[in-house]
Amino acid sequence: MTGQAAWLQAGHNQLPIVNVAAVPQRSPFRYPGGKTWLVPYVRQWLNHLMRPVKQLIEPFAGGAIVGLTAAFEGLAESVLLVEKDPEVAAVWRTILGGQARWLSERIMGFEVTSASVRQVLDCPARSLREQAFQTLLRNRVQRGGILARGAGLMKSGEKGRGLNSRWYPATLSKRVMAIAHLRNRISFVEADGVQVIRQYSSRPDAVFFIDPPYTIAGRRLYTYSDIDHKRLFSVVAEVAGDFLMTYDDAGEIRELARNHGFQMELIPMKSTHHAKKMELLIGRDLAWLPVAKRHV
Repeated sequence: MTGQAAWLQAGHNQLPIVNVAAVPQRSPFRYPGGKTWLVPYVRQWLNHLMRPVKQLIEPFAGGAIVGLTAAFEGLAESVLLVEKDPEVAAVWRTILGGQARWLSERIMGFEVTSASVRQVLDCPARSLREQAFQTLLRNRVQRGGILARGAGLMKSGEKGRGLNSRWYPATLSKRVMAIAHLRNRISFVEADGVQVIRQYSSRPDAVFFIDPPYTIAGRRLYTYSDIDHKRLFSVVAEVAGDFLMTYDDAGEIRELARNHGFQMELIPMKSTHHAKKMELLIGRDLAWLPVAKRHV
């Protein structure tokens, strides 16, 4: 029996499923594998550490909900977002690089139709900010928010609204500008996440939230999904500061965590289709979790 099956069979209920609707939505992305559901646990983790944390580093940022939450809620003095995917990076570089107003206005002025969407997505972007808009549009109109090549456009969409189902221009514009207003607290670098962890590994005042492409669904969801998980764990084991990792519950990952003496905990979450799933939380010390004992 797997750890997940045993956990469910035992009926453990110390860790309730988070109501995602109650968590502030900060990111302009609707990211597959996004961690909005984990935000309450991240708050507990960061509040357990020195307050406020000097620097939070999110080396596989994606939609960056954890880094954004830390910045907006003052849980870290500074946040460093890292992303290797150049299309996702274009969004963060545009918002944090002085072009947020242009992006906000472009979002507000765009009318979603099949023709207008195809015109944007089928033409190569001529500038970084146009690439950013193209990426956000693709993220919003493709099925499941999947940016990987081959993902098709939504058809019926939510409540039969088709391509407009996830296009909320006023909301997206507001999020873009809110993030831009925190440019003095949030920085971004387009780079390999593992290399950045190694670069900052000797700093005891830096903490890492590590959410790499998962072992099972990564290739389907992300353009840059290949990662050496063994190398990642070896690098993380050397960091002077604290860290929190989240993974799919895979035997390979459990073995790596055990080999490095890390603690693990299964956390309940709901998928985008409201199915209950379990994900693996990994750290050096998970005593701050509101549970009586480790289940894995």
